Amino acid sequence: MKHLIDPMDLTTEEISEILDLADDIILNKEKYSQICQGKKLATLFFEPSTRTRLSFEAAMMELGGNVLGFSSADSSSASKGESVRDTVRVVECYADIIAMRHPKEGAPLLASLNVDIPIINAGDGGHNHPTQTLTDLLTIRREVGRLDHFTIGFCGDLKFGRTVHSLIKALSRYEGIKIVLISPNELKVPDYIKTDILDKGNVEYIEVKSLENSMPELDVLYMTRVQRERFFNEADYVRLKDTYILDMNKLQNAKEELAILHPLPRVNEISVKVDDDKRAKYFVQALYGKYVRMALIMKLLGLEA
Repeated sequence: MKHLIDPMDLTTEEISEILDLADDIILNKEKYSQICQGKKLATLFFEPSTRTRLSFEAAMMELGGNVLGFSSADSSSASKGESVRDTVRVVECYADIIAMRHPKEGAPLLASLNVDIPIINAGDGGHNHPTQTLTDLLTIRREVGRLDHFTIGFCGDLKFGRTVHSLIKALSRYEGIKIVLISPNELKVPDYIKTDILDKGNVEYIEVKSLENSMPELDVLYMTRVQRERFFNEADYVRLKDTYILDMNKLQNAKEELAILHPLPRVNEISVKVDDDKRAKYFVQALYGKYVRMALIMKLLGLEA
């Protein structure tokens, strides 16, 4: 494994190795505190980010390494017209590994074809977000106790949500997964996800519009925000943004052991009153993201404790 561009780049065995390492890091933080001493991570974020960028930076620093990079295209030479190919070839001179977020789908893949250091896709358009997928899998495994034989509901923006697309791809390889796709018609999951991933993998799934009716059967609920930045028409965004709002009333018929996930940021799709419910796992999910990225950095750099 040289790069991580798509969650399907990883076998289920490799995913297990990364998650097992993340579990060990959680239990033995001191053991890993100097693993990346002398190594540098470049964070090339051509699109805004809080959790992903900061968790990558925190991950590298907690491994004893250093961080350099930029947090928006405006603060890089992309604003002068420099190509992604040229940017990464220059940054390769200064860093040992790169985490890249880009609004154009395929940009991290292009970058990986032009450098000899590992590239991690930190999100490319509406396409993939593999490290969020690893975060989600670690959260499910730790909070639900398994990665097979459960029912997960994806709710909200399933059309543009790269975190949804990535997690569906990853879960399609585990046994006994049932997927409930909850969205308005305008934000339904793309056809290629259904035909190339779900149908091809014989994954059981249904498409519905009602969150309330689906709630009793869910073991995991994956909420998403309607992403303003993906819409070309402001009127469409305004019309759809409040379609699903999770509140305590909607949780009345939910399982006591339900795990509520959200890749964040949240706007208003989850009431703040839900935050205090024991089933709300989205903030600990953000914490798990740091540990899984620590494990991934070690794996890509070929480092062991």
